[in-house]
Amino acid sequence: MIVIGAGIAGCSTAFHLSEAGMSTLLLDRGEVSGEASGINMGGLGGLGWGKSPNLQEYLTMESLNIFKRLQLELGYDLEFRQSGSFTAIHSDQQYSYAQNKVRESQKDGFNLQLLSSYEAKSIEPELNTDLLGYVYAPTRGQADPLKATRAFAQAASRAGAQVHTNTQVIGIRSHHGIWALETSNGNYEAQFVVIAAGAWCKSIGEMVGANIPIEPVLGQMWATDPLPPRVFSTISSFESSLHWSENRYVDRISPPELTHFGEQRVTRHLYGRQRKSGEIIFGGDRRDVGFNKELDTAGVEVNKRQATEILPLLSELPISNTWSGLMPFSKDGQPVIGRIPENDNLFVVTGLCSSGFGRGPGAGMLIADLVSRGEAHPVLMESDPARFSV
Repeated sequence: MIVIGAGIAGCSTAFHLSEAGMSTLLLDRGEVSGEASGINMGGLGGLGWGKSPNLQEYLTMESLNIFKRLQLELGYDLEFRQSGSFTAIHSDQQYSYAQNKVRESQKDGFNLQLLSSYEAKSIEPELNTDLLGYVYAPTRGQADPLKATRAFAQAASRAGAQVHTNTQVIGIRSHHGIWALETSNGNYEAQFVVIAAGAWCKSIGEMVGANIPIEPVLGQMWATDPLPPRVFSTISSFESSLHWSENRYVDRISPPELTHFGEQRVTRHLYGRQRKSGEIIFGGDRRDVGFNKELDTAGVEVNKRQATEILPLLSELPISNTWSGLMPFSKDGQPVIGRIPENDNLFVVTGLCSSGFGRGPGAGMLIADLVSRGEAHPVLMESDPARFSV
């Protein structure tokens, strides 16, 4: 059994496969957590299981349970906390949208609360009371991306998996029911292969003629210098979600929910938190620029201004660090998890967009369950790669 890609989804896949008793090899062209899984904001968790759990709940809430297990039962330091999250409301239009979202979510059994700014500030003291209100999601959490992804790889190793880094896949072919992989570090064979290479899944799929329509979307983040604990929850804004509810695509060929159409900004998107080490970090831009990781400094400034509207303390804090990474967006915005059509025993787990860190552990568990048992969980109908073959 070979898993290609040592991001959070690939490491979780290797961990769960190994626990299921399958001999597993985890390969990565760089290091464990070397791409988006190691440099994101670190937000995770969902809104509860609801009355009729679907794929989103299995990805978010099951991931939350897996994070808890790794830290509380297996003893890994992930800096995990079920901290809750606040989503800020900046306008009357956003307030109506948030009010409807909370009402419908509560009806479906999810845990969301619409709070006044005064009520929210009693939980998160640095929030701006001049805003119209906040939506509070107590089941959301946070963890350190680098520590967590590496912990999944270590847990996979302890369960029996081998982890080979700096091993780039050059070619894949099937011969008499066995997959042969040519890599920069030698050749490997396995009966089953899972492609979990994030934004690079499309090119690996092309090696066997498979269509994995994943596009790299550039995200970028910034950080302040460390300071004493001031922000305890994860923070976001309703501005982008309202915009995307009305304008999901910027054009007919783009991935969904971008912040830019070419060089033109169409909305502001925001997420952030304070790390255990003290830095306050934020990000949000989503640009379709291929595999170009060049930072947009103007976008960083826009993002900081939006964050400062919610947390006024940021007005006095300069930016001390910036970075960027590539996120795997599918053409329809939905995860791509399952068997790859017309390729026996070839599987894929990708398309988790900007929430791969918070959904990757659950995605890895689901694909590992499919491989080891040979039967897909019903929720994987929503993520079946075969939808792109029709």
